[in-house]
Amino acid sequence: MAGGKRYAALVKTYDRDTTFDFKAAIDRVKKNATAKFDESFDIAMNLGVDPRKADQLVRGTVSLPHGTGKSVRVLVLAKSPKDKEALEAGADHAGFAEYIEKLQGGWADIDIIIATPDVMGEVGKLGRVLGPRGLMPNPKSGTVTFDVAKAVNEVKAGKIEFRVDKAGNIHASVGKCSFDAAKLADNVQTFIQTVVRAKPATAKGKYVKSVSFSSTMGPSVKVDAHSVGADT
Repeated sequence: MAGGKRYAALVKTYDRDTTFDFKAAIDRVKKNATAKFDESFDIAMNLGVDPRKADQLVRGTVSLPHGTGKSVRVLVLAKSPKDKEALEAGADHAGFAEYIEKLQGGWADIDIIIATPDVMGEVGKLGRVLGPRGLMPNPKSGTVTFDVAKAVNEVKAGKIEFRVDKAGNIHASVGKCSFDAAKLADNVQTFIQTVVRAKPATAKGKYVKSVSFSSTMGPSVKVDAHSVGADT
């Protein structure tokens, strides 16, 4: 109930229909982040694409210049000596048979899985377990590779994956509300410009229909797409 009252009070502090310059929107979201924990800074974009068509499925990865502020738990599915290479690079877990068994049993204490190409035959059999949780490794996102050290370093440094949903929306956390506003601005611009560059050649009409920012527990703030180079 306290959270509901806090949210309701925040909604009254500004006009929800107002469209803000992206830097002003960042400041507004930071002011809205009044929960008792360090809230994530989230972006939502609505795109003018039809995700049902394979050639309009917008997806990709982006390395945020200032990271996400989150501690990412990484599992690398690989056989020796790649498992040792992954651990030396900072992976939280690495191995093969024992982790395949743990995943089959419902183990979920991880945020991302990286796998070497030679084990994907077995990993692919876990599609029903990993797919719904967004954990299935994919070559397009750089999570299927023999260069496990590079992949681990990138993920730990703030590399994130994005993918449009069935309604044409992309959601992502691009930092923490405790970040300096300038760092959030860098992360926001890097993310949005990456999505803009991923525009499918077959997409017709306006590509970025709307952009909004929010904190984990706060109301959304509408953003002027032109102010962040997303008026396409």
